[in-house]
Amino acid sequence: MMTKRQLVGLPEDADLRRADSLAREIFSDVANKWALLIIEALGEGTLRFSELRGEVEGVSHKMLTQNLRMLERNGLVDRKVYPTVPPRVEYTLTGPGQDLRAAVDVICGWTGRHLAHIEDARDRFDA
Repeated sequence: MMTKRQLVGLPEDADLRRADSLAREIFSDVANKWALLIIEALGEGTLRFSELRGEVEGVSHKMLTQNLRMLERNGLVDRKVYPTVPPRVEYTLTGPGQDLRAAVDVICGWTGRHLAHIEDARDRFDA
């Protein structure tokens, strides 16, 4: 019988392989296409909601709102509301959000480098 081994040096809450870990919950939150695209867009600087919606093509108002709230809850995005009429709201990546953006950049680079290979593999699979 195989036993699950904990990653060396990590507390149980940080072990992504454990279904009950906080790390897996956080990973689940941020590892979705909208969150990754929002993080990528905000990596260029502070954006208002409407600007962000324009940068993340295809995202609905509802999905953008839900993902921004989740990113804010996880401390990855700062939301600043200005007391104007109508209220002006701006979103900026925090330090940890910028760190995550570096990882998102790696994923984007990987995608670009392997796009042709993946496209060929899909064509072969689908044939």
